[in-house]
Amino acid sequence: MLDAVVVGAGPNGLTAAVELARRGFSVAVFEARDTVGGGSRTEELTLPGFRHDPCAAAHPLGINSPAFRALPLERYGLEWLHAELPMAHPFTDGSAAVLSRSVAETAASFGPRDAGTYRRLVEPFLPKWDTLVRDFMSLPLTSLPRDPVTLARFGLAGLPPSTWLTSRFRDERAKTLFAGLVGHVMAPLNGFATGAIGLVFALAAHARGWPVARGGSQSISDALAAYLKDLGGEIHTDYEVKRLDDLPPARAYVFDTSPTALAKIADLGNYYENYRYGAGVFKIDYALDGPVPWTAKEARTAGTVQIGADSTEIGNALRAASRENRAPDRPFMITVQPSVVDPTRAPAGKQVFWAYGHVPSGWTGDLTDALERQLERFAPGFRDRVLARATAGPPELAARNANYVGGDIGTGAVSGLQILLRPKLSLSPYGTPHPAVFICSSATPPGPGVHGMSGHNAAKAVWRKLRQS
Repeated sequence: MLDAVVVGAGPNGLTAAVELARRGFSVAVFEARDTVGGGSRTEELTLPGFRHDPCAAAHPLGINSPAFRALPLERYGLEWLHAELPMAHPFTDGSAAVLSRSVAETAASFGPRDAGTYRRLVEPFLPKWDTLVRDFMSLPLTSLPRDPVTLARFGLAGLPPSTWLTSRFRDERAKTLFAGLVGHVMAPLNGFATGAIGLVFALAAHARGWPVARGGSQSISDALAAYLKDLGGEIHTDYEVKRLDDLPPARAYVFDTSPTALAKIADLGNYYENYRYGAGVFKIDYALDGPVPWTAKEARTAGTVQIGADSTEIGNALRAASRENRAPDRPFMITVQPSVVDPTRAPAGKQVFWAYGHVPSGWTGDLTDALERQLERFAPGFRDRVLARATAGPPELAARNANYVGGDIGTGAVSGLQILLRPKLSLSPYGTPHPAVFICSSATPPGPGVHGMSGHNAAKAVWRKLRQS
């Protein structure tokens, strides 16, 4: 009998398996697709030689993850590549605000009236970032805070809505960039704890940047899988699990799946009936005949580029997709240009480009024209660079990855109390009513992102259970 079986070979499932194998437990992973990866894959979606990331592409939480940093992933081929700027936010006048590794450079891009405000906001947390991020990403009860005072100060700043936090800024440049940071998790700007979301992304950039993985996001998953195999773990692909009886006998079963799928497989009835899924996304992967022709020079050297004219436009787009059940006329966009720093991703002189906008859950329309009209506002002539595009709306995203219910790439709405209390109000969010069944997906704390911390935290709950039995 195995000690643990993990269902789903995304970053969280693989991390959970690695953590258990490192502690001497026998582990096997079962994945429905023909390769490992989940939300961290790389595929030729458009033309031969153009390697795209179907989901996550830039990894501020990955490089800052306490779980990943404790593992020898570089030994297994993971290499982080940093663009000159982690992120840029261009404006229609040809200028841009930036999120730089340097706090001073970032603050200066906001203008003199907000530079000091921004520095006072982030600088107190940076010297204690490693402890803060461990405490923040290990909540709620997987470990005691190592620096409860700093964590409490961060909570006071971050638990109010982001609109409250950005009211400290006097000009639109800082407000817009910060609104875009919150938009990365598709959260309404006036929602509970959205200030914390923006702060985490900003601090992550200042601490270690917003890199891409050389060769694509698949290299993160491949490194985890290779390390797991060296630890004696097994990985079985092309193995769809529909019920617990499909799996070999084990002392514990750990699911890197949506709560909905887990409830069906493990016959948990309506245990997760109140769990909410959020807005979906419409994503386009581009093969380009050269770099994106950004008007703002800062955007040309940034790994990630946010697209939204101002904070009002961003707020309207997020509200349309998440609350008004309609596709926005001017979508807020997140774009990543890996070829700025990684020439292995496309043939010589060509580039891959990654972009998405928010749409209602399950939306079946085509947002291509609206997204490209937005891009043309900030990069005139963009369409002339397009060699091929691969589009995916909510139905296609859900078909590729069953965790993306309704096209929700976060595996659950990041709004209200569900920002912190996911998948439900419980002292043991990784456990279930079945004593041998656990959940480790992005539906559990600390939530979405390629960081492995949900898997790491769940593994702690599992090994404590196994050692008791």
